Amino acid sequence: MTKVDRRIRKSQEAIKTAVIELMTEKNFDDITLQDISDRADVSRGTIYLHYVDKYDLLNKLIDGHMNELQEICKSVADLEWKDSIIPWFKYLERNYLFFSTMLASKGAAQFRNRLVEYLTEDFKEEVQLSKVRNSINEDIILQYVVMSYVGVVEWWIKNGMPHPPEVMSEQLGFLIEMNLG
Repeated sequence: MTKVDRRIRKSQEAIKTAVIELMTEKNFDDITLQDISDRADVSRGTIYLHYVDKYDLLNKLIDGHMNELQEICKSVADLEWKDSIIPWFKYLERNYLFFSTMLASKGAAQFRNRLVEYLTEDFKEEVQLSKVRNSINEDIILQYVVMSYVGVVEWWIKNGMPHPPEVMSEQLGFLIEMNLG
């Protein structure tokens, strides 16, 4: 893996932070590259060095967080549900500005869709192995579990994380186990 120059990393972080901050203020479609450039204190040329356009920037930002969440899932694959969810909630907590912005912004519906897609794939095997499938269609239980999970995450973030990650993990883990048998 090649080491990224500190200046490049610093510029990319400033650009990512700028777009997230701007999305808390206005709809993504109304944000211009000049807005991002001004907020990040970099030239528009610097933005174009790293991203094709603002949509590419948003996609790469989402990709980065989705990759992190996937890595977390891989690292906790052998744990019980409630224990495996703790790192997820801690990651969401550390990146609150990003996730609260993505879940609240109309311009970032693609983030929610990608989260649902990822969780659907992740939970698919669990649903197939569960005892519930004897009485309920696998597609229905899969959608129920995924949408419930996403809904709880949205509620937690939109309400300012009223419970610590450990409580959320324990509660959500219990509900998932209850539904997947």
